Amino acid sequence: MKRPKLKKASKRMTCHKRYKIQKKVREHHRKLRKEAKKRGHKKPRKDPGVPNSAPFKEALLREAELRKQRLEELQQQQKLDRQKELEKKRKLETNPDVKPSNVEPLEKELGLCKTENKAKSGKQNSKKLYCQELKKVIEASDVVLEVLDARDPLGCRCPQVEEAIVQSGQKKLVLILNKSDLVPKENLESWLNYLKKELPTVVFRASTKLKDKGKITKRVKAKKTAAPFRSEVCFGKEGLWKLLGDFQETCGKPIQVGVIGFPNVGKSSLINSLKQEQMCNVGVSMGLTRSMQVVPLDKQITIIDSPSFIVSPLNSSSALALRSPASIIVVKPMEAASAILSQADARQVVLKYTIPGYRNSLEFFTMLAQRRGMHQKGGIPNVEGAAKLLWSEWTGASLAYYCHPPTSWTPPPYFNESIMVHMKSGFNLEELEKNNAQSIKAIKGPHLANSILFQSSGLTNGVIEEKDIHEELPKWKEEKKDDKDHDQEIVEVDEKNSDMFAAEETGEVLPEESTAGGQSTRHFILDKMIEEDDAYDFSTDYV
Repeated sequence: MKRPKLKKASKRMTCHKRYKIQKKVREHHRKLRKEAKKRGHKKPRKDPGVPNSAPFKEALLREAELRKQRLEELQQQQKLDRQKELEKKRKLETNPDVKPSNVEPLEKELGLCKTENKAKSGKQNSKKLYCQELKKVIEASDVVLEVLDARDPLGCRCPQVEEAIVQSGQKKLVLILNKSDLVPKENLESWLNYLKKELPTVVFRASTKLKDKGKITKRVKAKKTAAPFRSEVCFGKEGLWKLLGDFQETCGKPIQVGVIGFPNVGKSSLINSLKQEQMCNVGVSMGLTRSMQVVPLDKQITIIDSPSFIVSPLNSSSALALRSPASIIVVKPMEAASAILSQADARQVVLKYTIPGYRNSLEFFTMLAQRRGMHQKGGIPNVEGAAKLLWSEWTGASLAYYCHPPTSWTPPPYFNESIMVHMKSGFNLEELEKNNAQSIKAIKGPHLANSILFQSSGLTNGVIEEKDIHEELPKWKEEKKDDKDHDQEIVEVDEKNSDMFAAEETGEVLPEESTAGGQSTRHFILDKMIEEDDAYDFSTDYV
């Protein structure tokens, strides 16, 4: 019987053909790998970050944070522009009578004008916006928390803002001594006794390591014996909660609490610590908060974050260097760091930075650069880098220094007995004293020998009115004028010396006054150079 014909052909093949196909495939893959190797396609390496041993790490982190913030703002602006374009397209679709040819050139012209105006007025209006946002926070608040750096509480108080709060009416002002773990306990107690004579004062230490509200973290079962990190611990939170809760009960209505202060005192960190999660943007750089932000703590209490105070340029150079976020840009780094160094105790600075004694700030920065291995091309010490390093340490939240409170207590002119009684009414001050005592016992502050004594320059003046921004002239502009006059004097002296040397070469005789003056200046310069060579220790170059 004949077999029926199969519908499908068999896929079997000879071994010779199969091996030939496998060989072709291997050659093809080899060719692809070779081409990929030539192109240089490699896996992207993971960014290791800035190592802890790197010099001026905090300054680098500040720059990276600012760069990231600019990119986020640019992306937000582009997103808003795209939304506006979509809305315009929808309007055109709903109204087909409007001709798009007539609309587009007008939009382009308006867009160009808007971008030009934004570029011109962006820098000028930033300070005005800060003033407007600060006024909004003060007006909307029932209780205002002024955050002070415990290392220099008097320098963190702004008399203009406090006077505006007093004049605004029935508002309460409370002082918060933040970063209290960076000062000795004895100094913290003396400052608490000094400040509580005027206003209710809370000892606080904000936690810096908190979970982000946008990130979902896996829960890991931890042992009961495991202690939390030092940066996770928050002190004074219970006392502040109790203080605000008691005041809300006496008022009998929901209250709003505004948080104000100078840059980098820990306003946003305080809100994050009370909420126990990262609600406000926090970073190493100064002035990250640029607008008011409302954060509900519970059903009855709402807290408002505010931008920082604007420092008046009429303050002292040390106050500008510590309190102004633009001091390192507007003022030269050497001037800002020298102003800070002039107010610090020289013996304790030498012990802290482990360098020999210094005669001036330039010598200190030179030795600090050599100590930290900060060198420029040719082995020259990077003096400006050392100045930036010192500035970043003193404005950051790691260096321990302290100031002594004034010997005699005198209230400011805008405070009197009736105002101070009004500010303290409604608060349970006895409970607050107990909570402050518990916080001081729990906080592990540095010893007096390990911290640096700093001489405070007193209250720091701020700008709260928009009209006062343009009237005030910064000191650095005046110094530039003085530098120009000084440079002209130096040029005149150099011209006299060059004329004198030319006369000596040609054999001409100059008048007695000019030759005597030229010889005296020349001998002075030579003597100065010899003194510097004798005083310089050449052995340090080969260490």
